[in-house]
Amino acid sequence: MNRPTILAIRRRALLAGGGAVLAMPSLAHAQSVLGGAAPAPAPMQIASPPVAAPAAPNAPNPSSAEITVDGAHAAPIPIAVPDFGGGTGSQVSQIVLADLVGSGLFRAIDNGNPPHGAVPDFASWKALGTQALVTGGATGDGNTLRVEFRLWDVLKGQQIQGTALTTQGGNYRRIAHKIADVVYERLLGDKGYFDTRVVYVAQSGPKDRRVKRLAIMDQDGANNRFLSDGSSLVLTPRFNPTRDQIAFMSYANKRPRVYLFDLGSGRQSVLGDFSGITLSPRFSPDGGNIVMAETRGGGSDIVAMGVGGGAARRLTGSGAIDVSPCYSPDGAQIVFNSDRGGDQQLYLMDGGGGGVRRISFGNGRYASPVWSPRGDLIAFTRLNGGTFAIGVMHPDGSGERILSESYYCDGATFCPNGRVLMFYKETAGSGGTATVYSVDITGFNERTVITPTSASDPAWSPLLT
Repeated sequence: MNRPTILAIRRRALLAGGGAVLAMPSLAHAQSVLGGAAPAPAPMQIASPPVAAPAAPNAPNPSSAEITVDGAHAAPIPIAVPDFGGGTGSQVSQIVLADLVGSGLFRAIDNGNPPHGAVPDFASWKALGTQALVTGGATGDGNTLRVEFRLWDVLKGQQIQGTALTTQGGNYRRIAHKIADVVYERLLGDKGYFDTRVVYVAQSGPKDRRVKRLAIMDQDGANNRFLSDGSSLVLTPRFNPTRDQIAFMSYANKRPRVYLFDLGSGRQSVLGDFSGITLSPRFSPDGGNIVMAETRGGGSDIVAMGVGGGAARRLTGSGAIDVSPCYSPDGAQIVFNSDRGGDQQLYLMDGGGGGVRRISFGNGRYASPVWSPRGDLIAFTRLNGGTFAIGVMHPDGSGERILSESYYCDGATFCPNGRVLMFYKETAGSGGTATVYSVDITGFNERTVITPTSASDPAWSPLLT
């Protein structure tokens, strides 16, 4: 097959056309501020009275954190996260450090285990080149777990944050991710993204008879669970931004349609009653509506409808193949790809339809657009000269940058703060596999996301509550 036609053929093929459920446990209690420190980001409830901080340091104003994300790209922040005290505490501190270092914006410093609650020996840590230090300890009886941690500015010799988290005993990974989120935000000014999940398509079997199941995992690849049994082909799962729900395309009953899946109950239902195939769903920013494509004759239109059903609203009617719609974060615009100009390109239109204008003008074909939660970028897949690439551009089409290239890659999804993308690559040949990767929006720090099977079509959740 001529590789430059693969993307178009895959899209047109779509037009031709039970399992275990993960319910993430929530924190039983929230946090309490340790002496003098500003509260970490909500949402949380007070778990206990404030705990006295060490006598020497005072907590600075949050504005004292002068390190920026761009600066951390050029020079990752040297940070130390000494052991939180063996057993579960040790596991928590290891996950915190792995989250931070895995972002590419922090560099690990390892030396010693200062006593929990004591003022660090700032001179010793400074001599090692440490700029930030996270100390902590964990206590529990097997049923509950309490973790206290402190974030220190080593150069200023001051405590930046002090927090206690309490949860069920087996929920230590979420506590660790929440600690990493706090550290990330206090030092970089952006919200963290570690306490999140990713839904994806787990693939197994020969490439020409591939079994594809819905699966879900933590953003670091832990706690992987399958959501469907593989009896029906599934594609393009998407998270609802406001509730524990996903939308996806399924070939159940040999009729490709968009389904909704409730992660709490495991119930799934067909969205709407359409005469044609429905595909490529995306939720509106408020989670109340879905925009998707519906086939009509030899083409497809973009339609929108409520997640509870009701009448569909047709947003395009060009007679071309209009697919892969995605709302802007404010819901005012929709980006989609279309061959209405004779080739696959990206277009914008108003959120209610109308005002269509093309935004992609580079070399090649463009598809699979997705809007950043920040509103400043649109990610896409591009095919040019036989090579697939993941890239980003501004909503007006300017500033196009390629982040990663491969034999085949597709399915970009942004983390909640818009700083990192996940996507997948496929290798060539009958034995080829699909693998999920993450990369910073600058093209920095591309990393493999480990999954138990081949994996494609990742979709990042919002931050957990």
